[in-house]
Amino acid sequence: MSPGWVFLTIALYFLMLVGISFLVGRKSDNATFFLGNKKSPWFVVAFGMIGASLSGVTFISVPGWVDGAEFSYMQMVLGYLAGYAVIALVLMPLYYRLNLVSIYQYLESRFGRKSYLTGSGFFLLSRTIGASFRLFLVANVLQITLFNALNIPFWVTVMVTILLIWLYTFRSGIRTIVFTDTLQTLFMLLAVGIAIVTIQNKMGLSFTGLVDTIETSPYSKWFFWEDWGSQKHFVRQFFSGMFITIVMTGLDQDMMQKNLTCHNIKDAQKNMLWFSVILVVVNLCFLSLGALLYLYAGQSGIQATGDDLFAVVATQGDLGMVLGIFFILGLIAAAYSSADSALTSLTTAFCVDFLRVQMKSSSTAIRDRKMVHVGFSVLLFLVILVFSMIKDENVISALFRAAGYTYGPLLGLYSFGLLTKRKVLDDYVPFICLASPIIWYLLNLQFPETFGFELLIYNGATTFLGLFLISRSK
Repeated sequence: MSPGWVFLTIALYFLMLVGISFLVGRKSDNATFFLGNKKSPWFVVAFGMIGASLSGVTFISVPGWVDGAEFSYMQMVLGYLAGYAVIALVLMPLYYRLNLVSIYQYLESRFGRKSYLTGSGFFLLSRTIGASFRLFLVANVLQITLFNALNIPFWVTVMVTILLIWLYTFRSGIRTIVFTDTLQTLFMLLAVGIAIVTIQNKMGLSFTGLVDTIETSPYSKWFFWEDWGSQKHFVRQFFSGMFITIVMTGLDQDMMQKNLTCHNIKDAQKNMLWFSVILVVVNLCFLSLGALLYLYAGQSGIQATGDDLFAVVATQGDLGMVLGIFFILGLIAAAYSSADSALTSLTTAFCVDFLRVQMKSSSTAIRDRKMVHVGFSVLLFLVILVFSMIKDENVISALFRAAGYTYGPLLGLYSFGLLTKRKVLDDYVPFICLASPIIWYLLNLQFPETFGFELLIYNGATTFLGLFLISRSK
């Protein structure tokens, strides 16, 4: 694809996002920014959450995984279903009953102020690193496909990337995100669908032939029961998927803020349950695309594998410009659907949890919220530049994975709060929550092949145990 086509594609895409922001963001205040005035249709939230859940990392990485992991990822996806059921039936009723703006307000009512700020602080750290990493990936793609040809330096690419997000979120926040996520999910699914159909036609397959080709490929095995020590074992994958979902959706302000914009708890539960079923189908499509990409690359002599596979086949193969355009759209949509909501949720958490701005619509409250929004935009810009200066994929990946450890304390905090009635010594909670991820991070460095995704469960259990040791019966 030529840089001109890439630029035109990106420009038209962001014009649509800004247009949506203008249409839904008139007469906005803090209630609009934080909770969308609780007027979001549940089916719009459900569809938009698909894109926010998948992210640019998933869009690039999941198809590339099938070479080594086959379809074992579907075992985790089935675990996601169980996790979403827990969120819909346990966590969401709690959030709606307490009428929360930030979900971490629960920790203050249950444990105390320091526990509350600790939980929110871990979220801020996790989301800042995670969103920066995802934006770093998409900025790299834009640099390679467009800005290098225009002799524009990487820091300008990053600044433009952040500025575009700020432009369509600064006025009405989560209300805009709910609707822009819908558009971004649509482009992401179109990219996957067009890629599958294009490769199907290129390989001369009927629909039945397409299904048979995927089923009989060496990549299509779903279930792994044989070796308990394998990270692909069903039990390890299923329960990892379940707890990852509970923590990274149910205990994550970014993901739950969208759900809190629904009219009432019944709409929010319908959104969550329908979304979880659709997500299973979407992930199966991603893995099927991965199998097709490897089969097509083998026939065409393309050497790319892993994270490079989808990008190389879509933009450098002989599958036509339409696929290349929709690949760029899908990649940007996947990255921005998680990054824009991350910026909004970071702003919300800091304003509500640390500044106690909450729903006040005074000029001072709105000014404070806008300043925090700008501040987090600058912070994301700086963290992405740090990633670019490191230039060591192993270090960057380690930083990204380390951010995942910070969800363990959230799992421990909420589990302890919901499953026990014990009262903790609030002053000691931050130390317990800091110690647990550090311990497991160091253990994983020493025994890197021992632990898989279930490390989150061990991390949460250690936090739970630590909280028990500093607690007493009410």
